[in-house]
Amino acid sequence: MQVRNKTFLITGAASGLGAATAERLVAGGAQVVLCDLSDQVEALAERLGDTALAVRGDVTSADDMQAAVDKAVAVGGEGSGLHGVIHCAGVVSVAKLVDREGKPADLDAYARTVNINLVGTFNVMRLAAAAMTRNSPGEDGERGVIVTTASIAAFDGQIGQAAYSASKAGVVGMTLPLARELSRHGIRVMTIAPGVFETPMMSELPDEAVAELSAAVPFPKRLGKPGEFAMLAEQIITNPMLNGEVIRLDGGIRMQ
Repeated sequence: MQVRNKTFLITGAASGLGAATAERLVAGGAQVVLCDLSDQVEALAERLGDTALAVRGDVTSADDMQAAVDKAVAVGGEGSGLHGVIHCAGVVSVAKLVDREGKPADLDAYARTVNINLVGTFNVMRLAAAAMTRNSPGEDGERGVIVTTASIAAFDGQIGQAAYSASKAGVVGMTLPLARELSRHGIRVMTIAPGVFETPMMSELPDEAVAELSAAVPFPKRLGKPGEFAMLAEQIITNPMLNGEVIRLDGGIRMQ
């Protein structure tokens, strides 16, 4: 699928990976609908120009995500509609199962992380896929592509990342079965599992911690850049043989 003149929905679009992906797709001639809870999403849409629209929405809300999908379908037009989703929305959480005083982890906090990262991903995928099935088939009968975001924590989770790792492992686990299911509709499903990237989530870390993380990356010895995530997302969109797979984008790091 080519990017030019296609319509894409990007969640978590106000900053970081989502914003970089929006910028790259617009530069390639795409129309984008940017979805985020942050009011910064409107500013990004304004900066990107006439081919970008902003909607405020919570990925765990069926109504919010249906409204975002409907907006993208309307932008794409009859017979075309929504061509792709790049789902970047998510949260990071850190909590030990049992703290130093012997107190167990908060169950509501665990459920919130799983609800946003995993259930939210499923919510976006189910509504987007339903819309894509109505598209006119393109080359090879392709009707759409869904790109979700996991994390290397799905494979190399650290102490305190039980909720985050479980939620991202769930995203990984959905990739192949949903790619198999949606193949009859000509819809591909892929997942990117980023390593340690320069995003707002990392901005609160002290310089020493960033330096240690950078040194742990085999090559290049630095944090990933959001534009590199966007580059891979575009490659997935344009390469029709990429389907049902999870790609680690991490410079070869394996967390201790």
